[in-house]
Amino acid sequence: MRHDLAKERPSKELLSKLIDDHGLDAVLNHRSPAYKARNLGAAKLTKSQAIELMLEDPNLIRRPLVLAKGKAILGYQPEEYASLR
Repeated sequence: MRHDLAKERPSKELLSKLIDDHGLDAVLNHRSPAYKARNLGAAKLTKSQAIELMLEDPNLIRRPLVLAKGKAILGYQPEEYASLR
């Protein structure tokens, strides 16, 4: 099932778990224009600050975000998708 993150934003709980499991750098989209416009590369964000920003602007979440079988794949990694079947 596909979800448009802009229309169906992930929960705080999901973002928190993704950050705990994968690290903030893996979840935060460093290539996003929103990331660059906010100069977030120079900021030292806390986990809660990052979650609030990602909820406010879902473009800050690395995409695609694939969730299946209790696993999460962040970013375009087609070689990993086969493990979800």
